[in-house]
Amino acid sequence: MSRIRIEGLLAAFPKLVGTGKQHTYLETESVRYVYQPIEGLYLLLITNKQSNILEDLDTLRLLSKLVPEYSSLDEDSICKTAFELIFAFDEAISLGNKENVTVQQVKQYCEMESHEEKAHKLMMQSKINETKDVMKKRASELDKIRMEKGKLDKGGYSSISGPRVIEKTFSDMNISGTGFGSGSGLSGIGADMDSFASKPKGGRPSAAATAPGKGFGMKLGKSQKTNQFLESLKAEGEVILEDVQPSAVSSRSSPLIPSDPITVTIEEKLNVIVKRDGGVNNFDVQGTLALQVLNDADGFIQLQIENKDVPGLSFKTHPNIHKELFNSQQIVGAKDPNRPFPSGQNETPLVKWRIQGMNESNLPLSVNCWPSVSGNETYVNIEYEASEMFDLNNVVISIPLPALREAPTVKQIDGEWKYDPRNSVLEWSIILIDQSNRSGSMEFIVPPADPSTFFPISIGFAASNTFSDLKVTGIHPLKEGNPPKYSQRVRLVAANYQIV
Repeated sequence: MSRIRIEGLLAAFPKLVGTGKQHTYLETESVRYVYQPIEGLYLLLITNKQSNILEDLDTLRLLSKLVPEYSSLDEDSICKTAFELIFAFDEAISLGNKENVTVQQVKQYCEMESHEEKAHKLMMQSKINETKDVMKKRASELDKIRMEKGKLDKGGYSSISGPRVIEKTFSDMNISGTGFGSGSGLSGIGADMDSFASKPKGGRPSAAATAPGKGFGMKLGKSQKTNQFLESLKAEGEVILEDVQPSAVSSRSSPLIPSDPITVTIEEKLNVIVKRDGGVNNFDVQGTLALQVLNDADGFIQLQIENKDVPGLSFKTHPNIHKELFNSQQIVGAKDPNRPFPSGQNETPLVKWRIQGMNESNLPLSVNCWPSVSGNETYVNIEYEASEMFDLNNVVISIPLPALREAPTVKQIDGEWKYDPRNSVLEWSIILIDQSNRSGSMEFIVPPADPSTFFPISIGFAASNTFSDLKVTGIHPLKEGNPPKYSQRVRLVAANYQIV
């Protein structure tokens, strides 16, 4: 049909339609007008006379339902949203025939959402977050080095006559990101195994270390308006961290003071992205063995370790660790036995590892989400199933929701729930998952929503054992005497665990 032909048919319609008539169609010699009044406007469908009028009326009803979804029922709004309406009508009518679609399907097709794009963005964001964490950690370590250097310059050794004698223990322990093969992916683990610091020879304390800190400074009080603002934020569900005035002692000490001379920390972090329909996009396990020695005399040791034979497990040791001894006997010791491990309150990473190539059967926790629309409500059923390998602590499953005026209606739940209205997230919490509750479910109701609204689901948890089952079985002293007491902490943490 030419443009002149279409304009002629449209110009003839106002002359043909009369007032007070009950019909919803008009016929001329060549075409049929099927129309429906919408307030001050007409929704008009032009067909040939051989068309099935019942199908035409059904098509008109579908178009009349689409118009309010994209525009108000006045001429200005129709003009402003003309392209959105054209795209919606194009999804409903193809090559002159009605498509078998619903209003919800038309809206979904017009939005053109891509689950693959969402998954790609989530993976990129997780990589960006990992890089930011490494940068923050490195920046804090550089600040500590500057502070130590400043203390030495201000008076740590200025009062000592004669040359200064400083013995370096493990001077520079940076690991480059190119080791372990080009395809192993271990460059992302850590460019950050450093902080074996220089220590002064002898036990004489420096002046900067013994001088008491001055507590003079400006005090800023909170006004009543600030408190009222914070209270209003709390009422809306926002988490507010109160300002705490740190003391001179508490600011220097770590939150957990170890009671044993030696503490070994073994930690594995999970980075997992699972598809909602089955399959795994990303399954990455990164582990670290870190050592904390309180006294210098206890630093002359070697650690005997053991682990399970896990497919895809690869290790990376610190440059100052004896690699041949580690590979042959699984002993973690310094290359130079005359150099002790560094002492202090900071942990020193010695060994890192990575496990790749695992599949969906190795997941500690599987979560399935089943949204279904029924009338004016959406019923969402979520179930979890935990592996026999791990007992999981502090499990939190966060489900994104559409924007709601009030909290969702939870019909059934194994555990506890909390609704965050600011972020529109429902949090399902289970304190402990063990043999008594390897599976559980929750059901809640919200207004009608697209099923993709409830993804991605984020999961957080911790466990007291790891995939590699790496542990320290003994400590061998390098000098005469009894081996020092030691303790070890083992934990598995879900750093980034999502269902997309």
